[in-house]
Amino acid sequence: MVCECMDNLLCDEVWLSNSENTFEEEVGDFVSLKSYENKEFEETFALYLEKEASSLPEQDYAKYLHSNNLFVPRCRVIQWLVKCGSHFNLSFGTVFLAVNYLDRFVSICQSNDWKYWMLELLSISCLSVAIKFNEKSALSMHEIQVEGLNYSFESSVILKMELILLKALGWNLNSVTSYSFLEIVDSDFLESHLYQKLISHATELLLQATLDQKMLEFRPSIIGISALCCTLEHLFPQTSDTYIAYIMRLLNQSQKDDMIKCDELMQRQSSFWCENERHCPLSPTTVLLNT
Repeated sequence: MVCECMDNLLCDEVWLSNSENTFEEEVGDFVSLKSYENKEFEETFALYLEKEASSLPEQDYAKYLHSNNLFVPRCRVIQWLVKCGSHFNLSFGTVFLAVNYLDRFVSICQSNDWKYWMLELLSISCLSVAIKFNEKSALSMHEIQVEGLNYSFESSVILKMELILLKALGWNLNSVTSYSFLEIVDSDFLESHLYQKLISHATELLLQATLDQKMLEFRPSIIGISALCCTLEHLFPQTSDTYIAYIMRLLNQSQKDDMIKCDELMQRQSSFWCENERHCPLSPTTVLLNT
């Protein structure tokens, strides 16, 4: 089952970027990446590579979704999670944590009788737990059930689901996600007024990747680095080689091979780069799913 969720995008969201300037106006002809080497970044990068193994869904998760016709329902609840992130101005880290919790729980349960209301309840619980873990202030169970759900749930039911979720995940909530690898990127390697543009565009690619079943075969590190490198190549095609080469030196050969596959997939299936970028900003919060 194919979820063509990259084609119908509205352009009215401001969650990713508040700038009214076009990319060309901001960048002009003076883009240059700085020489970039950072010991702290390398240590954190290596730590995340090691840690991400404990943050993955069970093996053959994509096959399980396909065989149980769960991929499109999964896309819909992820779309809702992203919408909530925009509505409540949550950090992207919180949204990616919620998606991670959802995927891990579904892969652990391996139920053959999922109902859509179960996925909605699970997604509410995942977001609630992610907010409590990653945000400074929590939301009430009533607030979190914003428009876009087919079902509503009592607070007691959500709390019970949260406990089931926590036990299933072994209380391991500090997951490494694809977005984690953007969070550790230091702005020093790029002029400060362009740094947010880079992270914003790379984040859009990562949000799209959560809706692509084929991306489930790659580890978060591969997806995160691919999004970063793809963005660098498109925004700064003449000056990105230094940074990309630096990143690639931190990977082993197997990871480099996966990077090549992931990058090809990301560039081919994403609608991130339109013929005229200034008139087509992406907005994953308004992705429309064609089933």
